[in-house]
Amino acid sequence: MSGPPDGAHAAAADDEDAHAAQYAPLPRIKRKGIGLCLSGGGFRATLFHLGALRRLNELAILSHPDFRTVASVSGGSITSAQLADALSHIAVVPGQAIPSEVWDRDVRRPLRAFTARDVRTGPFFRRLLPWNVWRTETTVEALALLYERDLTRLRLSALPSRPEFLFLATDMAYGVSWVFSRGWMGDYKVGYMPPPDDFPVARAVAASACFPPLFGPLRLRLDAAELKGGTAPAGDERARCLSDFRLTDGGDYDNMGLEPVWKNHAVVLVSDAGGLFTNESDQGVLWRVPRYQAIQERQARGLRKRWLVAALAEGVLDGAYFGVGGSPSKYGPAFPGYSKELAREVIAEIRTDLDAFSDAEAAVLENHGYLMADAALRRHVPSLLPEPVPPAAVPHPDWFPPARTEQEIRWELRKSGKRKTFGRG
Repeated sequence: MSGPPDGAHAAAADDEDAHAAQYAPLPRIKRKGIGLCLSGGGFRATLFHLGALRRLNELAILSHPDFRTVASVSGGSITSAQLADALSHIAVVPGQAIPSEVWDRDVRRPLRAFTARDVRTGPFFRRLLPWNVWRTETTVEALALLYERDLTRLRLSALPSRPEFLFLATDMAYGVSWVFSRGWMGDYKVGYMPPPDDFPVARAVAASACFPPLFGPLRLRLDAAELKGGTAPAGDERARCLSDFRLTDGGDYDNMGLEPVWKNHAVVLVSDAGGLFTNESDQGVLWRVPRYQAIQERQARGLRKRWLVAALAEGVLDGAYFGVGGSPSKYGPAFPGYSKELAREVIAEIRTDLDAFSDAEAAVLENHGYLMADAALRRHVPSLLPEPVPPAAVPHPDWFPPARTEQEIRWELRKSGKRKTFGRG
């Protein structure tokens, strides 16, 4: 059984200065393996990551002997769960890509079918039934059951041993990142424990993707005696926190899923479909309340991203970052892709929702994730790539120039940023 990493995920930047050294990143020579981080961002993230994973598979990175960890948050955890389900029964040959027909059958088509339906409205309205009014867990528990029925029936104990899949949620009691994995679950404050043998992966995904306020937090009933190694002092306060312990969306704490891998992996790859912060004029009190929160989130995400980019530039670690608001053109004219204007003004503005995504939305997002991953990997980590490098071919050429112009794509996606109260299907 694998165990929680040394230093409890390097998460205590806000703890006592005397303990700072315990959480410092390992020196480059001691780092090992490749870590992949899949950000949050609803179905937008799910589909962007699906395209990125397709290219990672073609480049044989998913089967690389050093491919060690997949850490995921929210919408990224939906993609990760589908990949884990597939890898639990596919025979992967080290250094060889999963054949495209197998990839389509076991990864792309099931995930596309899942994102083609509304999975958030039903659980939400179930909470409005008279007998559920005071049952705060109704929506997230309904979501967990839906994930288990339609996404994956795997248990945590049945996850592949390699790579290690980590599903990130947020501990509401202590405000840190909680992790579910094959051999352990917990966080550095309350401690770690083996997961129950029958704990569903779907339940971990629901905790990771229960973004507020639509979904309430997931409640875990924990035995304080089973949690070992936490920094929270034993006593009445810890006991009170654990007596009604709840987890919310992993993106509330770490929307890029960096926390479990940044400290000890030699190569860090980050697929980021998180939202861009856009300028808006003041719209009154009701607009300001979420705007305050958005500004705080922008600072936290910005600090993580700037640290990551600086660490890559300075050689602290190797890797690549590719975001939904970017364009392959920034890497040079040799990399095909959608324009920066289309990426920032349209694709990055597609709603972060668990509502039904159209064929056009799914195709453009998958194409964009595929091409962004291809460009970033070829530019920044060419040593990981096989020789010869397999040529890039967008998954959906009918939604890519010249088959469709960017003006036509803009028109088709013109309403993609808007949520619908009663869902799209």
